[in-house]
Amino acid sequence: MTEATERALRDAGLDPERVRRVVTDALVEDLGPDFLDVTSVATIPDTQTDTADLVARADGVVAGLPVAAAVFELVGEVTGAAGTVRVSLVAHDGQRVARGDVLATVTGPTRLLLTAERTALNLLSRMSGVATHTRAWADAVAGTKAMVLDTRKTTPGLRALEKYAVRAGGGTNKRMGLHDVAMVKDNHKLAAGGVAAAFRRVRAAFPDVPVQVEVDTVAEAIQAVEAGADFLLLDNMRPEMLREVVCAVGNRAQLEATGGLTLGVAAEYAATGVDFLSVGALTHSSPILDIALDLRTE
Repeated sequence: MTEATERALRDAGLDPERVRRVVTDALVEDLGPDFLDVTSVATIPDTQTDTADLVARADGVVAGLPVAAAVFELVGEVTGAAGTVRVSLVAHDGQRVARGDVLATVTGPTRLLLTAERTALNLLSRMSGVATHTRAWADAVAGTKAMVLDTRKTTPGLRALEKYAVRAGGGTNKRMGLHDVAMVKDNHKLAAGGVAAAFRRVRAAFPDVPVQVEVDTVAEAIQAVEAGADFLLLDNMRPEMLREVVCAVGNRAQLEATGGLTLGVAAEYAATGVDFLSVGALTHSSPILDIALDLRTE
């Protein structure tokens, strides 16, 4: 990858080496262990160069342009054509785009452009789909204090990219995994003998790790806060119960509404006074944003 692309990835909060691994695995999946595109090798002279545009085929929010750039550059590396491709980004991540907009322009060996095409589009379209869906949720709760959170319901291997796409779409990341935030859920409470006992055990074992507690009733929310919890997941509560919890807890804890939320009720739930709406669908159910690579025919 070029220094410019690595810098763009870091600026996006992405680890260039992790992106390299993701892209390399995707290329092996598409090109096999020898990194071979038999159709392009057979039909296109290795001396031919062209320019292609990455073009939006639908309205949405773009995310993942530096990742797409990394794909083209890494294909150059693995096919012995390092340094022969130039990627110029026209749009920027988080930008609303319209059907027909050019998002980036790529110039280089034609074989390389077409070999990288599908992997670049798969990642870019997926990330832009997540960003587009997230933006719809962020727009729905605008005017309230509530922010939209993602979850761990991500595509295996793509969590960092999908969570970045959530940020690009105006959402907020929750925990990256099981290691960085403790979340006491119903099964933990059952195994430990109650919400207070579970919270105390986590705090004793990992005093520096943030602890979040899932509660199902107003009484349980009060119990969790009195035990010391400062972040509550309010699971499958109706708006009227959420308002009760907001009133009972006050400013003693941050409150997250979670479970079965839909875009149609987002504004209603956000208006209850909770701090967050947790939406697994941002990553597990977002359709892609249709993006294509159009080879210029000048």
